[in-house]
Amino acid sequence: MPSGRTSPPPPSGSRTRRPGSRRTSGFTLAETLAALLLVAIVIPVALRGIQLATYAGVVSQRKQAAARIGENILAESLAATSGSTLGTSGTIIEDAVTYRWQVLSEPWTDSSMRRLTVEVFFDVQGREHDVRLATLASPLSL
Repeated sequence: MPSGRTSPPPPSGSRTRRPGSRRTSGFTLAETLAALLLVAIVIPVALRGIQLATYAGVVSQRKQAAARIGENILAESLAATSGSTLGTSGTIIEDAVTYRWQVLSEPWTDSSMRRLTVEVFFDVQGREHDVRLATLASPLSL
């Protein structure tokens, strides 16, 4: 060095480039394949979780509607007089969903009472679900 100046040493931990070497950055093939494998495992599991959550939400909404329908039918059954034409089964369509219902009357342990049960059935993705509501009534009110 003719002028007497020396270049400062490179900072510790830094790499020095050799002449003729090229700088490489990015991921190796192994890292890329590992990331793809992880994604291939995680995405189907996440989608299945979303599908189950959606199914549970639809079942919950329809159970709520079925319970409301059952309560109405039960109230009509209790209020019906002996000359009423309220049947023991039927179908109600609400929001493009078909709800089938039936009313069952059976004796209770106390002979002065009867158990009145309303069952409401509905399908979600090909599976049948039901809601049952029951109350006690005197035979005279049935």
